Amino acid sequence: MVSVEQLEDNGQYDLAYKEYQKMYSNNPKNAHILERLGHIALILGKVKEAENYYSKITELDSNNIVAYQQLMDICSDTNRYKYYICKGQMHLLEQQRSYAIGDFKKAVEKANDENEANTARFILANLYEEENKENQAVDEYLKLMDSDYNDAAVYINLANIYRKTDFLSSAIDTLEKARQKGYEEVSEELAQYYIMADDPKKAMELTKDELVKIRCLMDLGKNDEALSLMKENEDKYSKSAKFHALEAQYYYQISEFEKALEAVEIYSKFEANSPLIYQMRAMIYEKQGNEFLEHMNWAKYNSLKGEKDIAMNEYLIAYQIDDKNIDLVTTIADTLDQTDKNHSVEFYERLYELNPKSRRALQKLAEFRERIGDYPEMLRLMDKLKSIEPRNPYVKENYDRIQDKIVNGSSFLDTIKNLFKGNMG
Repeated sequence: MVSVEQLEDNGQYDLAYKEYQKMYSNNPKNAHILERLGHIALILGKVKEAENYYSKITELDSNNIVAYQQLMDICSDTNRYKYYICKGQMHLLEQQRSYAIGDFKKAVEKANDENEANTARFILANLYEEENKENQAVDEYLKLMDSDYNDAAVYINLANIYRKTDFLSSAIDTLEKARQKGYEEVSEELAQYYIMADDPKKAMELTKDELVKIRCLMDLGKNDEALSLMKENEDKYSKSAKFHALEAQYYYQISEFEKALEAVEIYSKFEANSPLIYQMRAMIYEKQGNEFLEHMNWAKYNSLKGEKDIAMNEYLIAYQIDDKNIDLVTTIADTLDQTDKNHSVEFYERLYELNPKSRRALQKLAEFRERIGDYPEMLRLMDKLKSIEPRNPYVKENYDRIQDKIVNGSSFLDTIKNLFKGNMG
């Protein structure tokens, strides 16, 4: 029996095409069969059928560059809308997002009907949002809302942009419009927005989530009801970080601060790097009157949020309260070492005062002495470091080199003399 590949090789494309169609009917999700059908359809001049097969490939595999290329060739003269859609997908696969935006704008212009225009416009709106072009994204989402486009994601995405840009009331209005259109799936997100807007009563009316209800009850000052609901769901949410955060909030509100701290500790096991851990601790320590730990936790909170200057200010306030805390001094020194090495020396010196055997302090102070050309002092510090840790890699790498500089090269005194040579006559 002659194989379908042999029929192709023999130029018997009509027969090969029929065989591939039989194979396709038995295996409609085989991209290879679809590719061969598309290829032979083009040879036979069956352009619309070829377009259909290559389109099915992109439905099965949205990353199939060859299929998009073929569709672009097919649609170049016959369907400019589809041409730009495929071109846009190609540019997205090639990580050329600015070009893709231009393509989808063209697709909107070349659409054959409103449905096509809306499909392209939704992709365009998403791209604008991903590129942080909020105003353009909002414009496109509003146009979709004014049309017959039927997708709750339009409202959800638009509301999210409003929230991120501090237009919370607009976000709420948008999701309320979605509910009026029958999109009940936005209710939970809308409840969250009402909580942000300090309207827990409205949030309570919308949510079916027990944890959100607990939050709403506490925000309404109904702590007893909140506790009752927590007790009912304790086993169900025992491994939920959010549940333990709510426990911490409850105990904080009723001034049982030690229990609040215990709840924060449990929460931290589920969300180890969450800034909320340190925010909650800071607020609890403030109520307890522990200023040192309050500022330490605000510092860690702001550090995780990327607010490095605010974090350093909090660390320095904590340092004024307790300048003997080795962990704090080390943290300040190491943080400054990344941005202001000369300033960090002050704290490495303090660390050395507090712990004369600190390998970290000795090495950093030795590095500073090298920067200013004080090689004898650098060698003295390395000798101390060597006595603490005989095989210290920093000492092994630098000791002989610095000794040689002292014996054969410039000393600290030479450095000072050279600095003022022009003024010393």
